Amino acid sequence: MEPVRIPITDVFDLHTIAPRDVAAAVDAYLDEAYEMGLRALRIVHGKGIGVQRETVRRILATKSYVKGFRDAPVEAGSWGATVVDLEPPPR
Repeated sequence: MEPVRIPITDVFDLHTIAPRDVAAAVDAYLDEAYEMGLRALRIVHGKGIGVQRETVRRILATKSYVKGFRDAPVEAGSWGATVVDLEPPPR
């Protein structure tokens, strides 16, 4: 089976990703978004019991180009989404 190409935008909704694939998808998404020069992202992981949120934040903590991350504002998902600030890529 061939990999599915997901368009890279500043919002990544994990509801369409199988739980077993979330870590790999987020890792690849972050690298692509950084290479594209995106500076602010929102990753929608849902509220649930927090498993996806922790997976996302564990990966974010490993990326040297991530300046910071936090819960999204209430109007953008609250603790069901994580807002990410990225360093600009070197040119």
